[in-house]
Amino acid sequence: MPTKEKLVIIPTYNESENIAKMIEKVMSLDGLFNLLVVDDGSPDGTASIIKDFQTKFPERIFLLERNGKLGLGTAYITGFKWAIENNFEYVFEMDADFSHNPNDLLNLYNACKNGADVAIGSRYINGVNVVNWPIGRVLMSYFASKYVRIITGMNIMDTTAGFKCYKSNVLRAINFDKIRLVGYGFQIEMKFTVWKLGFKIVEVPIIFTDRKLGSSKMSGGIFNEALWGVIRMKLRSVFVPYQKLHNVNSTNSLN
Repeated sequence: MPTKEKLVIIPTYNESENIAKMIEKVMSLDGLFNLLVVDDGSPDGTASIIKDFQTKFPERIFLLERNGKLGLGTAYITGFKWAIENNFEYVFEMDADFSHNPNDLLNLYNACKNGADVAIGSRYINGVNVVNWPIGRVLMSYFASKYVRIITGMNIMDTTAGFKCYKSNVLRAINFDKIRLVGYGFQIEMKFTVWKLGFKIVEVPIIFTDRKLGSSKMSGGIFNEALWGVIRMKLRSVFVPYQKLHNVNSTNSLN
């Protein structure tokens, strides 16, 4: 099977208010982006909307349906494995709620085409670029990223960002069975893993806009997982080299 180029992975749970507009936008972008939606059994009919669009774009829209809400991290891992099996070269992750502007997919793609192994859509690389969040949530997010930088040593301003592009060789290097965090901590662990394996990470400035429709999936449990999970992740890396946990020869790693 020939190598395909661009695949956007969007995990969904009750996103019927957003998914149609998101699909229309992604399908309209220059460069023929493909779309894979991983839906966790949304009771609001999200999957049915996606299936309707598949009749219009049968070769560009794909759907994986899972039974129940299994977590953000496992949704992306399911999508990453599918992308690898189907030979996509550039794999993107983004939210369905337009907090990530689909137009920025092109900027992430260009960053990877021009030398990055992973491009991060960063809210904090040029100040604080967040729209419609209450100040308390802005501060929590900003200082959460600072906390992660202090614990891990990563020189990444937006360590919790969920808008990214990976080159396929990066995903092929990762042993997904060793990724422990499944909520928003998953975003941190993926960056930490990529960084420890020596890949080049570039932050691309974006403006993040809070969702207008649907409800946020953030919870106290997800926050606590990330808080304590980062410490456990860092300690584990001290005792077990990441090259042994994953599939990269130590001669290819910078860390």
